[in-house]
Amino acid sequence: MKEPGPDHPIHIAPHHGRIRVRLAGTLLAETEAALVLTEAAYLPVLYIPRGDARWEHFAASTRRSHCPYKGDASYFSLTTPDATRPDAVWSYAEPYPAVAAIAGYLAFYPDRVDPIEGI
Repeated sequence: MKEPGPDHPIHIAPHHGRIRVRLAGTLLAETEAALVLTEAAYLPVLYIPRGDARWEHFAASTRRSHCPYKGDASYFSLTTPDATRPDAVWSYAEPYPAVAAIAGYLAFYPDRVDPIEGI
């Protein structure tokens, strides 16, 4: 486990406003409680509460990954009447303490869903 610091900063803040995520026009998630995680030189990532997702479009994937700063991520594939996207969503069920705020949240790969509304 690595701790964020000056060489690899991580900052988590509330996103102000409504976020909508769709795939092929089907609403997957909508929230006013998103978080924005900025990490080092990476683009910011929106994290959406699991409770604000429409789970009938999600299926757990076998894919897993590990981040030395955040912990172990699990993935979900998305299916709507008009599209399927494997491994389009990730989540840290038990993130490391430095990023504990993202526990119970989902992040979407922006190139695997429609343009995210509200960014």
